[in-house]
Amino acid sequence: MVTDHGEIPTPIFMPVGTVGSVKAVSQQQLRNDVDAKIILGNTYHLYLRPGTAVLEDAGGLHRFMGWDRPILTDSGGYQVFSLASSRKITEEGVVFQSHIDGSRHLFTPESVMDIQRSIGADIIMAFDECPPYPSDYQYVKESMHLTHRWLDRCISRLAETPGKYGYTQNLFPIVQGGTFADLRKESCAFISSKNAAGNAIGGLSVGEPTEMIYEYCGLSCEFLPQHKPRYLMGVGTPWDLLECIALGVDMFDCVMPTRNGRNAMLFTTNGVVNIDNKKWEHDFSPLDEGLDCEVSRNYSKSYLRHLIKSKEILGLTIASIQNLAFYLWLVSESRKKIIDGSFSSWKNEMAGRLKVRL
Repeated sequence: MVTDHGEIPTPIFMPVGTVGSVKAVSQQQLRNDVDAKIILGNTYHLYLRPGTAVLEDAGGLHRFMGWDRPILTDSGGYQVFSLASSRKITEEGVVFQSHIDGSRHLFTPESVMDIQRSIGADIIMAFDECPPYPSDYQYVKESMHLTHRWLDRCISRLAETPGKYGYTQNLFPIVQGGTFADLRKESCAFISSKNAAGNAIGGLSVGEPTEMIYEYCGLSCEFLPQHKPRYLMGVGTPWDLLECIALGVDMFDCVMPTRNGRNAMLFTTNGVVNIDNKKWEHDFSPLDEGLDCEVSRNYSKSYLRHLIKSKEILGLTIASIQNLAFYLWLVSESRKKIIDGSFSSWKNEMAGRLKVRL
């Protein structure tokens, strides 16, 4: 992919920087240690704090956070989904209560486009409704058609409003349809007809079994344009990434590498490490010699365990960098293997190895 803030080789993983910050990791570390090509921010959270007035005064999120590579912003649809007890969905949009102070707000397709204009991301997501799993067929069908109508309103709003900061913002529509094959196909056809710069697959990884994620991800990829990036939202484990790359996904985001890292779980090129375990107390080997990352090679398992046990902030940073560097290595290696024709056999070998608990 090519954006005004740089090229993005695919497949790619996007570290999640919900409020304009990837937790415990600086922008310099994201660039130099992790080599993140693109990061993700969130419309719902940035709208509530610091707010669009601050972001506009700063010249957009890139300048506000000191990041000159691409940014993608989620539209807030998933946050609305997760606020089921304090929101109301209508044709107009969604009324919800702030998790910060309880104040009430209205998100419409138009206002969400306006907010994302103010944030200034390179890739902006359409406003959608994400039905929970399980949901009955009729509810998912009506929800999907609402998402489609909202998409038309998003497209119209962008067409009638200028950009704010002198660079292109690319809209990605979101496929819905739950775990119903006919609805997924219908949604893919509708989304594809909009000829957007890329397309996202939503409504998965919301509680359904892993096998269903793969099934409906594969179905969606089959019916979305192959020459446009396909973004699977909110997935997942390293082995999920490998399986979904094989199905045709180009872009991923997930909080797992940073969240699990802060809770002492490391993903490495040899398997999963619970750094809390006493077995690592006297292990002075590097965190992961398989990565070309100074943090992974320069710090030992024993030292990181000590930091985590001591509740030192540096421990959270090191663990997060290790996991993000690993995820970025995994998608980079996948790209190399796809190009040289060995991805399938390599994927099968790696998927087994990465699940091993060391």
